Amino acid sequence: MPASPALPARRVLIVVENLPVPLDRRVWLEATTLTAHGYHVSVICPTGRGWDKLYEEIEGVHIYRYPEPPEAHSGAVAYAREYSSALWHMFRLAKKVRREQGFDVIHGCNPPDLIFLLGLRYRLSGVRYLFDHHDVSPELFEAKFGKKGLLYRVMLLWERMTFATASVSIATNESFRDIAIRRGHMAPEDVFVVRSAPRIEKFELRPPVPELKKGTKTLIGYVGVIGQQEGMDLLVEAADHLIRQMGYRDVHFAIVGFGPHLPEVEKDVANRGLGDFFTFTGPLYGEDLLRVLNTADIGVAPDPKNAMNDISTMNKIMEYMTLEKPSVQFDLKEGRTSAGDASVYARANDPKDFAAKLAWLIDHPEEGRRMGQEGRKRVLQSLSWDSSVPHLLAAYDRIFGRIARSG
Repeated sequence: MPASPALPARRVLIVVENLPVPLDRRVWLEATTLTAHGYHVSVICPTGRGWDKLYEEIEGVHIYRYPEPPEAHSGAVAYAREYSSALWHMFRLAKKVRREQGFDVIHGCNPPDLIFLLGLRYRLSGVRYLFDHHDVSPELFEAKFGKKGLLYRVMLLWERMTFATASVSIATNESFRDIAIRRGHMAPEDVFVVRSAPRIEKFELRPPVPELKKGTKTLIGYVGVIGQQEGMDLLVEAADHLIRQMGYRDVHFAIVGFGPHLPEVEKDVANRGLGDFFTFTGPLYGEDLLRVLNTADIGVAPDPKNAMNDISTMNKIMEYMTLEKPSVQFDLKEGRTSAGDASVYARANDPKDFAAKLAWLIDHPEEGRRMGQEGRKRVLQSLSWDSSVPHLLAAYDRIFGRIARSG
């Protein structure tokens, strides 16, 4: 689709705190899609995971990075230190980007719900703020700390101020859109659903690599963050029950990813005597990731049911579906919306039932293959990134239309 003559003048600054770009796949898809449609795109993000250049241009996207702040694992003081450092660098680099590239829209990706401060800083200069709603921060806080209280109310306040600052917001699913309208008081016509989804051409079906199965019949794969709220403790408990109590020993678990709780998960596996049944690969990308996912027979998403996960779209589920893998997950609202009949659903936060669902898929490989094919069909028909592109462009047409009218 060719860009219209007006589009090259559309300058965008995307700001993200929790991952470097292009490692953040959603942000990278947004940035490269906008660039392909004639936008001039800059990004501010942290360094990390091998992306350590403070500036580089990749595929036409101008990337400005700041030193990765220490990740807060727990505690208000730790989070304050992380986010204060990040915000200072965001303000510093925004001045540099403004001078070197220019921008008419700041596209802020939470968490934290504090990037709106940058939008307020440049509002008097005619810059508009677009909020990209990645996480529901109040529910994330509740999931991490198991309580609400004062800091939860602070999160609600920051969220409300974020929506009040935004001219347009984009949501990852209909549940997030409902929050923008109901809790954020945004007009429905200013909220666009841009689902996180894989780019089909990057997730190719390939033959399995037998040696990755470690001599077993069934490889069970996990890809994603290994943090406090991802339910890896439930997965290890389910594996223990599957192997020791149910007698399914001809299995192996490939755990792909990184995160603050990886050492604890590895220790849990070792303490249970399950080391021979698990391989922790660390983060994998590109061809290395495809090798593991194409070899896996079943994908798992052990994210527990809570206020946040129930309304969140899990990227790993979308990736399993794209590569024709049946999956097991707990019964989450948006998990069902994404996977439909391509997954089986365990009772909420019940590792024994999770193990039972794994056993059912192991015992019914033909049904699993049918589920995998159904998943890929769903992605190709309506859930791939190509299906999200028109919604992203519509959101940008909306916000630049606001700029044109105000100018």
